Amino acid sequence: MAFLADALSRVKPSATIAVSQKARELKAKGRDVIGLGAGEPDFDTPVNIKTAAIDAITRGETKYTPVSGIPELRKAIAAKFKRENGLDYSWEQTIVGTGGKQILFNAFMATLNPGDEVVIPAPYWVSYPEMVALCGGTPVFVSATQEHNFKLQAADLEKAITPKTKWFIFNSPSNPTGAAYTQDELKALTDVLMKHPQVWVLTDDMYEHLTYGDFKFVTPVEVEPKLYDRTLTMNGVSKAYAMTGWRIGYAAGPIQLIKAMDMIQGQQTSGATSIAQWAAVEALNGTQDFIPENKKIFEGRRDLVVSMLNQAKGIVCPVPEGAFYVYPSCAGLIGKTAPSGKVIETDEDFVSELLETEGVAVVHGSAFGLGPNFRISYATSEELLEEACRRIQRFCGACK
Repeated sequence: MAFLADALSRVKPSATIAVSQKARELKAKGRDVIGLGAGEPDFDTPVNIKTAAIDAITRGETKYTPVSGIPELRKAIAAKFKRENGLDYSWEQTIVGTGGKQILFNAFMATLNPGDEVVIPAPYWVSYPEMVALCGGTPVFVSATQEHNFKLQAADLEKAITPKTKWFIFNSPSNPTGAAYTQDELKALTDVLMKHPQVWVLTDDMYEHLTYGDFKFVTPVEVEPKLYDRTLTMNGVSKAYAMTGWRIGYAAGPIQLIKAMDMIQGQQTSGATSIAQWAAVEALNGTQDFIPENKKIFEGRRDLVVSMLNQAKGIVCPVPEGAFYVYPSCAGLIGKTAPSGKVIETDEDFVSELLETEGVAVVHGSAFGLGPNFRISYATSEELLEEACRRIQRFCGACK
């Protein structure tokens, strides 16, 4: 009898975590490495949010909380959805988890049976298909190509849906591409979903507040209210509020699903950290003034990286609408010989040679389901980004 579960054979380690770990190991050995793999803002958590956490400790808010979250936070979540998205949820229709990952995982665990299919646009966040597989479902990938700015087309979504489809995962702005859907682009997809009443929508809005220029964020139920009864809208405080380590994600949806997720979480982790929940109350209810300021900084970084990458030989980098990632193509380098003498046959070869030669850590696009591309996180200083892009230009120029 095997000791480890068969389910582990269906999943792969996180490529983004692996790249970050490799960069840390090289740094520990004394290498000069610029890590652009992690999807984490470099800003500190705002002072008012940290103060709220300290005040919670001082008040003694250090006990177990209800599994689905403290009422104060769940009410703040319901108010946020009403204020920012025009969506009416009672606080009982909300749930708090230890990050967005737990929200997603519990939703799949609560609903998926063997044979159930989940449609996932590619490029995708690396954890989506692995969560589906761990929960017994079948990931079904549908390409959102660079030709269409990495946005899924309605006709392709229609082709991917079968009688076995239970969920459609939607992420805008996207990790890894930064692509964000306009209202019209999203309406084309929701029109398809309206024809398939068995399909539920799991929308990952984690990068909602990080869109640039005049772009206006919309979420599926906002565009098509008739999807309300079969949509789980997920969000969190990690990205916009620079609270990655606080581990607070949340969602709202039909009460039957929320109760099922609550039951699973009750046997899994119970409630999220009490102190982090009180900090999240302040994040959602308190001042939002720093968000536009941080967005402006991110937008400047995006423009810098896109400009410099498009000056690199063999690289084509589209301009994303949001998040803090770019997803350039390295197709022009495939078949070339790296300075080490190795022939670059895949995007994984490209990022491996780039790391070894120039000490720049990025993530290969095939890990996200679509290559030959690579993902750069520009959630770091302009100084480091400029140096990293100079190194990428140098590496590409040296490939023959």
